[in-house]
Amino acid sequence: MDLFNYHRRETSVVHVGQIDMGGDNPVRIQSMTTTSTDDTEGSITQAERIIKAGGELVRLTTQGIREAENLKNISAGLRHDGFATPLVADVHFNPRVADVAALYAEKVRINPGNYVDPARKFIKHEYTDEEYAEELKKIEERLVPFLDICKEHHTAIRIGVNHGSLSDRIRNRYGDTPEGIVESCMEFLRICKKHDFNNVVISIKSSNTVVMVRSVRLLVETMEREDMHHPLHLGVTEAGEGEDGRIKSAVGIGALLADGIGDTIRVSLTEEPEAEIPVARHLVDYIGHKAGHQLIPAETYGGFDWLRPERRYTKVVENIGGQCVPVVIASKNKTVAAEENRDSKADYIYLGPQLPKERVKGQRYIVDYQCYTEAADKSQLYPIFPVTAMPLIGMAETKLKFLVLQFGTPAEEYLACLKAHPEIVVVCMSNHQNRLGAQRALVHEMMVAGVENPVVFAQMYRLNDKEEFQLESAADMGALMMDGLCDGIWLMNDGNVAEADIEDTAFGILQAGRLRTSKTEYISCPGCGRTLYDLRDTIRRIHEATKDMKGLKIGIMGCIVNGPGEMADADYGYVGAGPGKISLYKGKECVEHNIPECEAVEHLLKLIKDDRSDDSNHQ
Repeated sequence: MDLFNYHRRETSVVHVGQIDMGGDNPVRIQSMTTTSTDDTEGSITQAERIIKAGGELVRLTTQGIREAENLKNISAGLRHDGFATPLVADVHFNPRVADVAALYAEKVRINPGNYVDPARKFIKHEYTDEEYAEELKKIEERLVPFLDICKEHHTAIRIGVNHGSLSDRIRNRYGDTPEGIVESCMEFLRICKKHDFNNVVISIKSSNTVVMVRSVRLLVETMEREDMHHPLHLGVTEAGEGEDGRIKSAVGIGALLADGIGDTIRVSLTEEPEAEIPVARHLVDYIGHKAGHQLIPAETYGGFDWLRPERRYTKVVENIGGQCVPVVIASKNKTVAAEENRDSKADYIYLGPQLPKERVKGQRYIVDYQCYTEAADKSQLYPIFPVTAMPLIGMAETKLKFLVLQFGTPAEEYLACLKAHPEIVVVCMSNHQNRLGAQRALVHEMMVAGVENPVVFAQMYRLNDKEEFQLESAADMGALMMDGLCDGIWLMNDGNVAEADIEDTAFGILQAGRLRTSKTEYISCPGCGRTLYDLRDTIRRIHEATKDMKGLKIGIMGCIVNGPGEMADADYGYVGAGPGKISLYKGKECVEHNIPECEAVEHLLKLIKDDRSDDSNHQ
């Protein structure tokens, strides 16, 4: 794995109807309908909206044989309207449905967690090696007839593993781990290879970006070791809606795309499906601009494990580094009066060549080193030095100093400075075409030299669109956070994006990377034909009632396919149990069954309120 120089991962080519995926083909964009697949006209209409927005594949849920058979009518309607876009059938729980869907769809997605294994019930059972081998034999016996149908009809398949629906068998043998997720996929891939079926795309998804990225990295390494080179479908499941959903998706998908991994993507937002397409397109185009960049001649630190990274060891400087949560630095582009920054959540505010008119209690300020030197009152102030001012660093007497560095700075000079001044926090910047590679290169150069100063990553943009800013900054930070290199984040923008939005984006990125929690997190699915209630209205109501409950995780799921599993690390879950019926979860445990939908939100809020009241009484 080349950590510093971007190139697409080499894969085999998969044929999906009239498009090819993998190899030298572009990264394909797709979405999924939310209509019932029994609704022919509704599905056609929504599919055409996805296609017109730029979707290159359209997926539809197929709960049963009736829905699978109706794919024939939906396909005919689309072809009649002049659209040749491939259709993908999404199958859970019933292998027979996959057999039928393969007759009419260009690709069929099957889930190893419930294709033959029963639905996950968190059952504890120790399998002997013989029992485990017998279960694999059952899978092969059922999978091979499906592969034969796909061969006959030139149908591609996606082996789509979801963290939230790993079988009890896999969990009992491997635990709830990336290794278990990967093995769930490899069991099916090995059967495909044994029976010479190669028209396969793979996906591994999770609502937890860290689990998703680490699992895909491990899958890539495992496939390479077994001489498999299948294309990959990327996505963060249940990413949510609005800004949070976009940032979370960009962190997870961007972290992998930036390493050249991924041949098709779907951004799962709890919104109209066509709204996913421009988000996915922007991510693909933005990361694609790295191609052909100037070589970055860097050395990988020998102790770094790309597959199982741990947080880089650093010495603590004030509240930065060590085991401290990563800090947020915010820039203020004008003279800052107390009332202008009183609501700032940032740990540090950069003021450049000026002092604050009034110092807010507890707020830390970063100023240019000349300003710091001249200040009569240096309380709450910390100097920042450009690399050209390194010789002056020793003259500033303070417990914390910032030094701006880029990869390519003569190593002998800056490394000697950092070793002599453990109070320095490095601000790592880059204007390289592949800024991820260059920023990784600087930190690896520091690690090779044994330097333990903390690193804050500074990212600079020139954007006037807030959503583009959020997507690009989240994508740029994804791999740096997953690698364990991030002690802080400093986002800057020379354009028309509000300072408050820039600051909020920084906190959102850290939360999406599971490094710092600053607000309520909603794990919500995008909805599909299986959804059993008004998902968006419910999310709106829950969000409004719980938005101020900092640190709370709430899962809001349309059905049980991934619900209990994806909510494994959520505090509470709200899951469609049947038409107009909701079940509530506390962690993995279902605490209320089949509540009428009209009462369910109030029941959830009461459950949360009662728990928080009990917690406060026990303190």
